[in-house]
Amino acid sequence: MAELMAEGLPAKGTTRTVFDNAIPSFAVRISPEGLITFVMIYSSHGQTKRFSIGRYRTEEAAKKSTGRGLTAAEARRQALVLRARIESGEDIAAAKTATKEAAKAERERIREEAEAKRAQREANFGALMTAYVAHLQTLGKNSWREVENAVKKYIINDRKLSQTPAVEITVDTVMPVFHALSKAGKLRTAEKLRAYLRAAFNAARKARTDASMHAFTAFKLTSNPLEYFEISRPKEAVEKAIVAAKLRKRALSAEQLAAYWRRITAPGCRHGELMQLHLITGGQRVAQLARATTADLDPDFNSLMLLDTKGRRKAPTDHLIPLIDSALALISKMNTGAGPYLFTINGGASNASYSAFREAMSEVSSEMVEAGELDRPFTPGIIRKTVETRLQAAGISKEVRGHLLSHGRGGVQAVHYEAYDFFTEKKQALELIRKLCDGLPQDAINVVPIRREA
Repeated sequence: MAELMAEGLPAKGTTRTVFDNAIPSFAVRISPEGLITFVMIYSSHGQTKRFSIGRYRTEEAAKKSTGRGLTAAEARRQALVLRARIESGEDIAAAKTATKEAAKAERERIREEAEAKRAQREANFGALMTAYVAHLQTLGKNSWREVENAVKKYIINDRKLSQTPAVEITVDTVMPVFHALSKAGKLRTAEKLRAYLRAAFNAARKARTDASMHAFTAFKLTSNPLEYFEISRPKEAVEKAIVAAKLRKRALSAEQLAAYWRRITAPGCRHGELMQLHLITGGQRVAQLARATTADLDPDFNSLMLLDTKGRRKAPTDHLIPLIDSALALISKMNTGAGPYLFTINGGASNASYSAFREAMSEVSSEMVEAGELDRPFTPGIIRKTVETRLQAAGISKEVRGHLLSHGRGGVQAVHYEAYDFFTEKKQALELIRKLCDGLPQDAINVVPIRREA
């Protein structure tokens, strides 16, 4: 090999490979143009592999420059290390490729992370409110100028607040602005600003499901952090408590229940199956439905066993739910075998969260308010109260309702002496609810009490 290290080695028109006798696998390759490269040629898993060490440069060139290339001595030192790795069983060519790919992946990760941070910085609170003003303009709303002035004064002019990523905005983030307005006695201004902020977040949230809201896509919002943000006037405190008490007793009418069913069964309703199953299983607590898996399902008996952990119970109690045909069909549709969960939006791989369910129901109830079908939105708890109210109006006994909705069952009599599960009566009650969903007048539904055997 020493002869091949001579500078100016003439090319012979073909590629030549000459091995070094002292170091196994170490060789030089001379191209037809005379370019010399140090390589390791070895066998790994029955395949011949080639590993490039580097280009050759003379000792004289090495003394004059620190540029690329290796002298013969430098190449041999590297070859000794590489040979040791080969003898240890390592595929050095594969390792080099893996290192390059890992470095490339890391560079890509850093680039994507930087891009995500940049996008998040640009999708800030100020940009969201500016986009909302533009949205009002596009819709031809006369209020856009008033909204723009308020946004500039209270949001854009607060540099720190306006540059906060929209996805990081919380009630705590905006509260200083409203505290200042409240202290200044500008409660009406605070109420208007709250309405603007809520509306902007609602518009951005709809971008996920409404193609016409594309201007808000970059904000990637899935919920409205200011949905329950309140501004109470001191003299209204007592009145609000009275209203809240009335709301706790609220239930949908039979007509409103049928309207709700029409909306959640309409094509394109987001998470409509979740809301349908929730309703026709009796408005069960969402947390209990979310825990249900295929192991809790009895297809032979057409029933679902839930675990009721509510209250002061030391251990959860079994809560058996009859499944009418509609419920069985929904479960088959929702659980496609991706996992064990029944109350799911991804085939069963995981259970649906309460927030996802609550958000979907909020969208439907808001649409009903806009359509004049309701005077105000409702919650999952209202659906639960509606089921009991409609069953009560239909003549279903308090005892059956309690067993269906799993409440009022904690007394000594119920816990220790009553073994009857009211399965047939509960199923009849659920079938009645299903008929009401189709708009059948309640007075047209005949409820025949089922006698229990002594």
